[in-house]
Amino acid sequence: MKFFDTHCDTVKKVMDHSLDFQTGEGKGHVSLPGMIAANSCAQVFACFVLSERYPGKERETAEGMIRTIGEMAARSEGKMEVVRTASDLCAACEGGPIAALIGLEGADPLEGDAEALHHFYRLGVRNLIPAWQDNPFSGTAFGENTPLTAKGRKVIELAEELGVMVDVSHLSDTAFDDVCEVTKRPFIASHSNCRALCPSLRNLTDGMIRALAERGGVMGINLYSGFLDPEFAREESAYRRVQSEANDTPGVREKIFKGKIASLPRPSIDWVTRHVLHAIDIGGEDCVGLGGDLDGISSMPVGIEGIADYPKIAQLLLRAGLKEVQVEKVCYRNFKRVFCEVLPP
Repeated sequence: MKFFDTHCDTVKKVMDHSLDFQTGEGKGHVSLPGMIAANSCAQVFACFVLSERYPGKERETAEGMIRTIGEMAARSEGKMEVVRTASDLCAACEGGPIAALIGLEGADPLEGDAEALHHFYRLGVRNLIPAWQDNPFSGTAFGENTPLTAKGRKVIELAEELGVMVDVSHLSDTAFDDVCEVTKRPFIASHSNCRALCPSLRNLTDGMIRALAERGGVMGINLYSGFLDPEFAREESAYRRVQSEANDTPGVREKIFKGKIASLPRPSIDWVTRHVLHAIDIGGEDCVGLGGDLDGISSMPVGIEGIADYPKIAQLLLRAGLKEVQVEKVCYRNFKRVFCEVLPP
């Protein structure tokens, strides 16, 4: 079984030297040996740059991440290559080198200028999440539920014109509706689960799943425990409330919070199956794939330690009664289809 995963934050771990991507040594979920072990055929590497963390340096920080992804591919001895076109992606999924796709997680590197997407397109960006937290382009799930702005509508129209995948993970419910109105081509939710099973605002409602499926889009099941298991999500919310009232600095609060989350019991891997089956029930077998959010999350289900464990997911889905062709769709074919439709030829 092959695997196409649409979201990981691995590049930041490579840049801070906590992970050696080529050998897998260090603290990371995604590495070249892990991808080979999993039989990965494509991976979207996110460049996550938040204005509040890099004020005035958003563009250059994202450019550095893009260069690092290129270096990761260059050092892979032909085992992975950055792809920019549908033909190269299709070749990768049919036995070529692993395809590395570059995404912007949040459009902050555009620095409020939709036209700056041309620059990042030339650098190889082929997936765009307009906002991670409320920004000049869009409202977000944990923000004020504001819609797309005029700039946000413009950047989505430009993304479709260029052949950059529009990605609604992290967007507010109102902005999601706007994306449905503005777009003419399929779009994706790269790393979002089913809100009917786990009530996080980062997950999609059944209505959103139907709308995504009707457009020919795909949602990638996120492996974060708090987006899978409602009990874990409740515990997480309780910790978050306590930490928000503490007098510590934001950095200290976040460190304490992550420590508490890491101490929570991990949910059963069966939650992955439940979300896949629910998405299929609501939107059909063509609307769901995998977007693990690896290297960006602090807790995953029991049995999943990194990308090398993805074959376990395929086995779970087969045991749950899905046919092999359906499991192939979830594991890689659905995302291959939609990206090959949207990317430039």
